[in-house]
Amino acid sequence: MSEQPDDTPAPEAASAAPDAGEPGDKPAPAAAPAAGEPVGMQDLARIVEALLFLSPDPVSLDALADACQADEDRVVAALHRLREHYAEGYRGVVLREVAGGFTLATDPVAEPAARRLLAKPRTPPLTQAQAECLAVVAYLQPVSRPEIARIRGVASESAVGTLLERGLIEEGGRSRFGAVMYRTTDLFQKLFGLEALDALPDIAQFDPTPEDEQELRDRLLKAGEQRQSAD
Repeated sequence: MSEQPDDTPAPEAASAAPDAGEPGDKPAPAAAPAAGEPVGMQDLARIVEALLFLSPDPVSLDALADACQADEDRVVAALHRLREHYAEGYRGVVLREVAGGFTLATDPVAEPAARRLLAKPRTPPLTQAQAECLAVVAYLQPVSRPEIARIRGVASESAVGTLLERGLIEEGGRSRFGAVMYRTTDLFQKLFGLEALDALPDIAQFDPTPEDEQELRDRLLKAGEQRQSAD
């Protein structure tokens, strides 16, 4: 008796293998663990690395374990991974154990270059006068220097000049009477973390004392009257 062929279809080979996706596709990021769920060793090493990067001082083992909500033995294993990753002689940053804790430090080979970079004069912070002028320009732009002075109640030539030199404001045309109008620059938005000017803090949230509020109101009303009379 001849054997009948099996009609059951063979399973497709592709169904047994995971979908590899298109060539060049990046793997999907791992989902964040639920609260209280221990993270994998790779993620733990990344978390420890981030904590060391954020801390200006060496971080002790128990402080790392507490922040990571992990056993000290697992944190030690994560530090071992990082030590291999930052092996001296391969990267510009190394993992060091100093002052009873762990820290990320620059490799000694970078010391001469780091000294040259950090020896450059740093830009001093804005003075109160410069900050006031910058705020007036940011909220009222385009605005002229005489208007800035009227709002502040004092001369503003020096402060405006410094803001121009530092690239925080720029000329934005002239008024009908020839006065230079000023506006903020892209550098201003970058330094203050603004996506656009409409991301400026709502001035309505400013909560001055009654005395300061009355003084500001008087200055603004006077400046507005003078602007209308000039027009």
